[in-house]
Amino acid sequence: MIEQDTIKLLRECDAGVKMGVQSIEEVLDTVKSEQLRGLLDRCKEEHDKLNAELQEQLDRFGDEGKDPSPMAQGMSWIKTNVKLTMHQSDHTVADLMTDGCNMGVKSLSKYLNQYKAADERSKDICKKLIKLEEQLAIDVRDFL
Repeated sequence: MIEQDTIKLLRECDAGVKMGVQSIEEVLDTVKSEQLRGLLDRCKEEHDKLNAELQEQLDRFGDEGKDPSPMAQGMSWIKTNVKLTMHQSDHTVADLMTDGCNMGVKSLSKYLNQYKAADERSKDICKKLIKLEEQLAIDVRDFL
């Protein structure tokens, strides 16, 4: 049970990290403020570091991880591109990032509760990712 919950939690974190990186990459070219660009670049770097830690843990269990669902990716892409086409601004980017972070925190918290038997190291990774998403949502508030 511990190993199964651990793998499932790691997979969901893997999908979450990938989704976060993709979302940041989608909007970076439209960012005008150097301050906002710096926040997003740092957050992407932190996601990449967490991804390396995740991959190490997944490798330990011989698991390949999980990609974000095509439906979630498609919906995110559509929302991002429609909003940015209508109004390309740092405000729009901050709004999109806030929504994405909130969805990520909600999903990851659900999985953290669902996979209670996961090992502590995996839970810690999940908590780090939640904290990272929460912090980005706070950091971009100045641009809303």
